[in-house]
Amino acid sequence: MKIKIREKVYGVKISEVGGGRVKIIVDGKEFIFKEKGEEKISVAQVSLPKRDFSKKEIKALIAGRISEIFVKEGEFVKKDQKLLLLSSMKMENEIIADFEGKVKEILIKKDQEAIAGQTLIILI
Repeated sequence: MKIKIREKVYGVKISEVGGGRVKIIVDGKEFIFKEKGEEKISVAQVSLPKRDFSKKEIKALIAGRISEIFVKEGEFVKKDQKLLLLSSMKMENEIIADFEGKVKEILIKKDQEAIAGQTLIILI
């Protein structure tokens, strides 16, 4: 099947691989998800760009509006700490820290629109 997100068309194939696992192929990239209890698989997860973990930049994975900022410049954050709340397609998406560090710069403001791939916060 094909899906269209923000004027871009993606080829998608979904198949069950057993053991509660589902394989989703998007434009040739393969993702395997396992259901956990009542948790469901979100198609939005499949089309997210991969993060570059060598840089201490927190980027928007999808386009949306920043509805909350939970940290301040100069604050030390821990890995997996909630940094921002991004609203997109009637969903709230928590943006969390992939690593610990000190907030060097916040490059976006509350209620501002972010685009996919945009750097939102820089940690040092």
